[in-house]
Amino acid sequence: MPSAQDPFYVVKEEIQESIDKLQSTFRQWEKAADAGEQSNLSKEVLTSCESIEWQVDELDKAISVASRDPSWYSIDEVELENRRRWTSDARTQVSTAKKAVEAGKGSNIANNASLNGMHRELMRLPNSHQTTSAQNATQHNDDFIESESDRQMLLIKRQDEELDELSISVQRIGGVGLTIHEELLAQEKIIDELGNEMDSTSNRLDFVQKKVAMVMKKASAKGQIMMILGLLALFILLFILVFFT
Repeated sequence: MPSAQDPFYVVKEEIQESIDKLQSTFRQWEKAADAGEQSNLSKEVLTSCESIEWQVDELDKAISVASRDPSWYSIDEVELENRRRWTSDARTQVSTAKKAVEAGKGSNIANNASLNGMHRELMRLPNSHQTTSAQNATQHNDDFIESESDRQMLLIKRQDEELDELSISVQRIGGVGLTIHEELLAQEKIIDELGNEMDSTSNRLDFVQKKVAMVMKKASAKGQIMMILGLLALFILLFILVFFT
């Protein structure tokens, strides 16, 4: 259902204000005793009638455009009929005032009965219109509030579902992060153990090198060569043991 911010209701309110002003001027015209004053009021009434008729015509054109595809404008056939009825009532009110003023031009007091009848018709239409408008406005407001309430409930439900999905995603990411942390700790431990083994092997090699140097000083040239070959074989053996076991 249309809301209070619907352009139709904005224009409708402006036109209704013009009609109310027209009725006030029309009552002054009826009560005017001076011919000059009545003439001025007649011009003012007729000018207002032309202006309001033009506005109502434009509003009718907008209604015709909306009737081609009501769903696009979020309205239904009932709303379109209410809008057409309102413009019809407004046009009748303006036409009644216009005819009364035009009939009063150049006429004498004998026309008062006819003018009074027109006045009563003019006064009767707004009351009926206002009652219908008030009922329609109340119904529109109730429908709008109900629609907004349903939309808010649906929005809250969707937000709850999105929050649940987000919570599950966060838990999944947390589990992956914990697994990565455990893997990093295990790799760090392996690297520390390898470093310790490398330090131990290096210390052993330093010790052997020192011993070999002492032995080589005491051994002959031939013995030194044999010692070098033996140490080389021992080094190769240690290298194989360290890196392939």
